[in-house]
Amino acid sequence: MSTAGKIPTGGGQDLGQNPFGALSGAGLPVAPQPVVQSAAKRGEPARNRGRVDIKRTTAGRGGKTVTLVTGFVGIGLPEKESLAKKMRNACGCGGTVKDGDIEIQGDQREKIAQILTDAGFRPVFAGG
Repeated sequence: MSTAGKIPTGGGQDLGQNPFGALSGAGLPVAPQPVVQSAAKRGEPARNRGRVDIKRTTAGRGGKTVTLVTGFVGIGLPEKESLAKKMRNACGCGGTVKDGDIEIQGDQREKIAQILTDAGFRPVFAGG
């Protein structure tokens, strides 16, 4: 192969001086690492993000059972999708976010209630 007309990508020569090279020898103090504690460790009550209803339903699904989580207030679609992903992984099944509600395949109410409690919601079993 000929090298004519090609631009070298090896990096070439050094740039001369490193503007940050003098900072390591300046004797600057090391910043302390922030300590992050959960609300439970600090003795504070878990934040209450509101009530959500957990329902088991088969309506309009050809007899298939799904667990429906409704009543979210103040959270956006990205957070609902994140919660739905956690629920799908914990339950080992499929699910989606539809019309602002989370649908998980099968009767998974207990597992979903635990995930919502950990996220700061107050799950309530509704319906049958």
